[in-house]
Amino acid sequence: MALAFAGVIGIAVLLALVLFAIDRSQTSDAIRRNYPVIGRFRHIFTELGEFFRQYFFAMDREELPFNRAQRDWISRSTSGEGNTVAFGSTRDLSVVGTPLFVNAAFPPLDDQFASSEPLVIGSTARHPFEAKSFFNLSGMSYGAISKPAVTALSRGAKEAGIWMNTGEGGLSPYHLEGGADIVFQIGTAKYGVRNKDGSLNDDKLREVAAHPEVKMFEIKLAQGAKPGKGGILPGAKVTAEIAAIRGIDEGQDSISPNRHVEISNVAELLDMIAHVREVTGKPTGIKTVFGSEAPFRDLFDLVLQRDEAPDFITIDGGEGGTGAAPLPLMDLVGVTIKEALPEVANLLREYGLKDRIRLIASGKLMVPGDVAWALAAGADFVTSARGFMFSLGCIQAMKCNKNTCPTGITTHDPRFQQGLVPEDKYKKVARYAKGIVKEVELIAHSVGVPEPRQMRREHVRLVQDTGKSVPMDVLYPVKDAG
Repeated sequence: MALAFAGVIGIAVLLALVLFAIDRSQTSDAIRRNYPVIGRFRHIFTELGEFFRQYFFAMDREELPFNRAQRDWISRSTSGEGNTVAFGSTRDLSVVGTPLFVNAAFPPLDDQFASSEPLVIGSTARHPFEAKSFFNLSGMSYGAISKPAVTALSRGAKEAGIWMNTGEGGLSPYHLEGGADIVFQIGTAKYGVRNKDGSLNDDKLREVAAHPEVKMFEIKLAQGAKPGKGGILPGAKVTAEIAAIRGIDEGQDSISPNRHVEISNVAELLDMIAHVREVTGKPTGIKTVFGSEAPFRDLFDLVLQRDEAPDFITIDGGEGGTGAAPLPLMDLVGVTIKEALPEVANLLREYGLKDRIRLIASGKLMVPGDVAWALAAGADFVTSARGFMFSLGCIQAMKCNKNTCPTGITTHDPRFQQGLVPEDKYKKVARYAKGIVKEVELIAHSVGVPEPRQMRREHVRLVQDTGKSVPMDVLYPVKDAG
């Protein structure tokens, strides 16, 4: 026993001496060079700090980008547990911008509940789409997320009666597997519908449109986390299958252009929308990030002039999420959804296009209060990606771009993927979507309207820096045509 103990001590001393020599001789890290061995603990503690803050030190409402209270709501929702809580709200209701819903003085009786109705998108297309739910699944590409994750999302979306967006990575068999309604996103690299040089291939576009599950096409101009920059897929994630689906080279980093080369102005944008709609016969719209009114006014002026319009516009907030993006773009570029959505809704009303162009809101809207706020602000639909990732079991490990996601959602490592079982997770996806719809309907019932989309800005008050709340229709007056 004594010899074994002495041996362990000896090995530890030898290891420390080796590390001492390595640290003293290396030139890349000043701390380790000046404080051999001990200096290594700084890196260890920095790495562990994120873990300890998440599980031990941060309060329920403190974490970023999504706090524990939000994640716990989704967890209870996906497990089918009741979402009632005791002893009052833990939310700080003095935070500027907090939405407070205006309860009706004489609310409808319990048997006069609010319910959501289907809404048609692209009524003039050859194949209009009747969307059943106001809450749907935002774009997440196969490649950025794993096979079992896409499979579970597809099956869960079908179960809940919502659409799923493919993201810019093309249409995989796993998107189709569940039989859900699908929105095919055309990114700047045109994955899945591209020629070798990156231009649009109409034959591949028709092939995608021939799938009855594919209901709409979304031309992505920008996304919230990186406006003005294309998507990034590390080469480690570009397997042979993903390369075949996207039409790219296996094992190579795939970096999309920062914009569509064919679209340099609003006229060319309308041309592209019209072309895709004509080739596919299905509703076609755009996804973008609001920066200022000017480009939207240019677009809507030309829409009225040419009598051609996108069937929908998806507005992503500048705070939107993604697996990987440059920090300056993620933090500083693009207007938040809280400001952008009312502005774009106002412009649609001002130009008389509210009923012609459906407005979809995206950007960290993943709990009932945020979704209800978006509908009241003027959205026809709300989409979420991160909410559905949490429903799959995401723990916010911040490893999305490293192929080491411990929950198997954003990795292609079989070791981690085995932990995500679609047969279990799809049920949680469906429960989450149904839970959102149910509780938004509950809010709508409380403010006194029979359908969630009938909530208006006067039904919401926003907390100001004075501590008072002000009706949203005062802060963002509705501008009707004329």
